[in-house]
Amino acid sequence: MYKKLSVLALSLLIGVVSAFGQTAQTRSAVIGQKYKIKGVVVAKENTDTLIVRDSVGVDTRIVVAPNASIKNKSFWGGDSYPVAALVRGVTIELEGMGDSAGSVAATKIRFDKGNLQTAQAIDSRVTPAEDRLTAAEQNAERISGQIDELVAISNAAKGGAKAAQDTADAAVAGVNATNQRITDLDDFVVQSTATVNFRVNSAVLLPDAKASLDQVAAAAKTLKGYVIEVTGYASAEGSPKANKALSERRAKAVKDYLIENHDVDLRRFSDSYGFGALKAVADNTTREGREQNRRVEIKLLVSRGLNQTVEVKSASNDINE
Repeated sequence: MYKKLSVLALSLLIGVVSAFGQTAQTRSAVIGQKYKIKGVVVAKENTDTLIVRDSVGVDTRIVVAPNASIKNKSFWGGDSYPVAALVRGVTIELEGMGDSAGSVAATKIRFDKGNLQTAQAIDSRVTPAEDRLTAAEQNAERISGQIDELVAISNAAKGGAKAAQDTADAAVAGVNATNQRITDLDDFVVQSTATVNFRVNSAVLLPDAKASLDQVAAAAKTLKGYVIEVTGYASAEGSPKANKALSERRAKAVKDYLIENHDVDLRRFSDSYGFGALKAVADNTTREGREQNRRVEIKLLVSRGLNQTVEVKSASNDINE
């Protein structure tokens, strides 16, 4: 019975690692057929081969052609990227043709730049987490061997069976708890949000906005494994080029304030971005609407693995300037 217990414990540990990848179906592309696919990159087999999962859970093996067009979506044509920039977690839209191996040879790939930057920030933390998970699996094998040894000793000594069982149960529970924390390291959730607004054609922070950012910094310093996301916007006055540049200056002003006045480490920021007049939250044809659109949004995200008792907050601190 104890031998079966140790095997079961090890099987449960390995199952935590492999369960996610067992539910998806795999598409076999028809050679010569054109495909348009939208989905999330869930794995990279090598430098130019991706696994993309669509909204219905079907995986497609994507081979990126050497001359493929890889760009972010933009009214101004978008910037070109190497295939190496595409990481797990980014949502892409691609066009290509089925090849003889059942894969899709992609010739065109498009994605949202902000989505890519968030995926890259999280992926930079996933790889160390996976390394730690591998170490945990090796430790689980070692503990399984120790459990077997305890079982043999308890069988040889009368009355020792219950003590050995208790020790084995405690060891398995400890390993399971450690593995769960490692799994949660790359699970980032929004802890709080804040919005600061700006005057027309201005990227200057006024006192009320600084007070709101002081609260963001104070909250961040109480957490482990946090990331701050800063995104700038503008109203519809002016040209698209000018609005984009203005929104980027606004995002930079917020980021600079947190760094210079609260010593927030650079590694705590995902790449800031300015959307210009895109993604308006109010009507740009009214004065009140334009005031709301001249803004920077700040999100404080935390890792569940390092903040197990974290409470996800939905309230927003809005400061009007």
